[in-house]
Amino acid sequence: MPLKVSIPDHASTRRGRHGLPAVMCACVVLVVGMVAAVNLAVPMLAASALRPSASALVWIVDTYVIFFACLVIPGGAAGDRFGHKGVLLTGLVLFAAGALMSAAAPNVALLLVSRAITGIGAAAVLPNTLAVLLHAVPAERKSATIATWASMTGIGGVVGNVGGGALLSGGSWRWLFLAAVPVSLVLAMLVAQVAPVSPRHDRRLDLLGAVLLVGASVALLLGIVQGPEQGWDSPFVIAGFVCAAVLFTVWTLVELYVEHPLLDPRLFRVPGLRNACLGMTAVFFGMFALFYVNASFLQHGMGFGVLRTGLGIIPLTIPVILGARHVGSLSRRVGLDVTIALAFGFVGCGLLGLSTSGAQTPYAGYAAWLMVTGAGVALALPTLSGAIAGSLPPAQAGVGAGLQATTREFGSALGVAVIGTVLTARFVATLPPDIRAHGSHTVAQALAVTTPGRAHDVITAFVSGTDLGLRVTGATVLIVGGLVVLQSLLSRRVRADHSDPGGPSGSPPNTKLYTKEY
Repeated sequence: MPLKVSIPDHASTRRGRHGLPAVMCACVVLVVGMVAAVNLAVPMLAASALRPSASALVWIVDTYVIFFACLVIPGGAAGDRFGHKGVLLTGLVLFAAGALMSAAAPNVALLLVSRAITGIGAAAVLPNTLAVLLHAVPAERKSATIATWASMTGIGGVVGNVGGGALLSGGSWRWLFLAAVPVSLVLAMLVAQVAPVSPRHDRRLDLLGAVLLVGASVALLLGIVQGPEQGWDSPFVIAGFVCAAVLFTVWTLVELYVEHPLLDPRLFRVPGLRNACLGMTAVFFGMFALFYVNASFLQHGMGFGVLRTGLGIIPLTIPVILGARHVGSLSRRVGLDVTIALAFGFVGCGLLGLSTSGAQTPYAGYAAWLMVTGAGVALALPTLSGAIAGSLPPAQAGVGAGLQATTREFGSALGVAVIGTVLTARFVATLPPDIRAHGSHTVAQALAVTTPGRAHDVITAFVSGTDLGLRVTGATVLIVGGLVVLQSLLSRRVRADHSDPGGPSGSPPNTKLYTKEY
């Protein structure tokens, strides 16, 4: 049950008038930054006493992201029913507990359980930060608030890299999780002081829908992640994909008929909502795929230390920090479709450019492509977030924020899984046969069984895998982005035809979109 709060509305609003946005943004940076920070710790985890396999490394990152992605809509719905402030406080406490358990985990299995608990806490935090903000600000500031909140999700990934690099320079991956405990508890105290108490809506939680969505997502990623190690035609991998298809189908049917669905699939009849969700998934697919390989590439490929590696991602943030506030005016000037097309073009081309940055490429060239990618992220986040938020009624602020977060985190999980799979497959295939014979699936494993004179062969194979992974990711972002823009253009043309009395059908204007009373 959520933590109960009893601070009066007027007192909370007065105290939080100036500090509330900063506290809510800090909560967003914490839960999103954890994804990127753990990516930075991947090389250290691979060489640790836990001895994780290549697939286990992916799951250490993705277990948090999967529970985050799949439960963030129930987290928003729980806020709608029990109060956004109470659920937000509960999430911060769960996040702290999971981080503490992760820091003390003696083996991979317990680390994965701890990561799941942390992800559940993050799912309760993220959607309710936006819902609290939207409840507290006047109507004329809601668009600017959404843009700021959306930018924090992008900045959070970079803060996670920089802060994680500083913490990991102490020599242990456990410091990363331990440091998150006091931060989350301090934020919980600040939330208790500054956050207003928002209205509640009596809606039942769709627990069956949440369970089915988690199960389907886990099954899908199991198939993707285990493919390189067990073979794409192995019964386990095929069963994973089949289970995912069945569970996603059952989930859709349940959501269509349950009284209060976790996420009504009919909402996606609204073209703007459907395209924005697909676009957000693609952008985070590319961004967190980059985060997953960036740390290992800079450390193994370019010889950076862990702190310098964390700082090495900073060029990505420059366009996000400086450009996010100007995206609205640019979109009004050139149009929404052009803005989205530019966003995908920059992200996809930036990733393709990074795939050409070999171990001998100067960091300046690598940083330039990071800035190109960051320009696309800066264009995409506020534009797509505004489209999603504007497609749902105010009473569903928590579910709307949850839908945004789900698309982000599900895209992140897919990005990590896909690039990890491609990298591992190419890395193993490129290793010299005598090194491959030891069963090495990670750089750390391969370096541990080779002499120092053969380290170059291992690094070359890793860089080859990284380059291919980034090329696949960049091409995927460009293809999906093209589909999003094409669907947007087609839907606009259909609406124009329907609204033109002299059009081909001769029918009267039809501006009705799908809505549902909750």
